[in-house]
Amino acid sequence: MPPSTSFKSAWTQFFPPKPKFTDKDVPADLQGKVYLVTAYRSEEKATQAIAHIKKTAPKSKGALAFLSLDLADLTKVKAAAQGFVAQESQLHVLFNNAGVMVGPADPPLKTVQGYELALGVNCVGSFLFTKLLTPMLIATAQSVPADTVRVVWLSWFGLGQYAPEDHGIDLDNSDHHIPKPHVDRYGISKCGDWLLGVEYARRHKVDGIVSVPINPGNVRTALGRDQTMALKIIAGVIVHPVINGVYTQLFAAFSPEVTIEKSDWTTTWIIPWGRFAPLRPDLPKATKLEEDGGNGNAQKFWE
Repeated sequence: MPPSTSFKSAWTQFFPPKPKFTDKDVPADLQGKVYLVTAYRSEEKATQAIAHIKKTAPKSKGALAFLSLDLADLTKVKAAAQGFVAQESQLHVLFNNAGVMVGPADPPLKTVQGYELALGVNCVGSFLFTKLLTPMLIATAQSVPADTVRVVWLSWFGLGQYAPEDHGIDLDNSDHHIPKPHVDRYGISKCGDWLLGVEYARRHKVDGIVSVPINPGNVRTALGRDQTMALKIIAGVIVHPVINGVYTQLFAAFSPEVTIEKSDWTTTWIIPWGRFAPLRPDLPKATKLEEDGGNGNAQKFWE
């Protein structure tokens, strides 16, 4: 069993103080900037969201466009990345926001390429999409102010509960040949997202890209639509408005406090609604390379 998260750490993540960084703190001049948020696979739902945003911000000069992306099929992930590169010349922030929380299924659902669905979508699909867009992120970072090109990785509070001691994820069972309950599989995938965010930061800080692993917070989304009624009832007591989770992402993407030099993701991460917090004490061993006193598990998971 992994070490338990302290009561203080759990409480402050489930019931955070009011956000200090909101949409009002986002830089006013975003002219010419390009931001990519992975979200709906459905063009219909995306179109509805775009229409809603335009209605609520009628004075905005920004443009919104739908990009078809299915993280459960790596062929479509590649096509989406290629389509984006063909349309745009720059990318300033990539929000790896999309994810799936699988419901009970026996045998577990799988992606087109045969990965367990949660790990395949949340980790493998997001990894490939990010990797294919990295050359554009690097090129953009070379022509804009330092620390403004970023990749935001959405992990979960469950990092403290599901991450194996010292390792963050169990590489010996990444294919789930030892069966795990569906909630555990989701928790494991979110631990994987955290590891990818940490390792991306290590590999690409030299390129000027700020990689930020976060717990966006427990917010009222459709993520748990396939869960049992009992879990839905429990979640209903501890969730917050979606906008709060957005504030966490905006902090990660725009706050001047988040920089390559100031952010050491081997020991800290971002928690709701935009705060630096220490990792569970054993987890830095997973983030650091063996030559630096760790076990290199983030590097191994990436590879």
